[in-house]
Amino acid sequence: MFKELAARCDVIEECYEYMLAFAGQGLPGEAGKGAVIRDFLGRAAAALSGLSDVCADAVKQEGLEHPERYQAFLAVLARDAQDSLAAVEIVLAQSIISSQLIDNLNASIHLRALLTDLFLIDEIVKTHQITGEPASTA
Repeated sequence: MFKELAARCDVIEECYEYMLAFAGQGLPGEAGKGAVIRDFLGRAAAALSGLSDVCADAVKQEGLEHPERYQAFLAVLARDAQDSLAAVEIVLAQSIISSQLIDNLNASIHLRALLTDLFLIDEIVKTHQITGEPASTA
């Protein structure tokens, strides 16, 4: 289950990195790159959908110690993922995606909170995979 979670995190992080580059180009519209930005956003939207459920399943299946300590964080992750998904979907609904629109999406507090959540989870997953022991021992 950690593999699916890690894969979803990677998709979202790659999308964010592409969005940073796209925003920096100053394009008034997609100008041929629309399919690429839409593809990144579409894959990120799919990865965001059900993200907290995948994380909750990973906590259970991997036998992490003190799973009850993850519950509050999973609620935060669910809200941040849902809010980020709403922002991504409204951008995807636009007929033209400009660099400025993507720059505004990048600046969204919802997306930034989600990325911070993912960095935290990613580090927990990496630690667990390296040691082969539960990520939570206290």
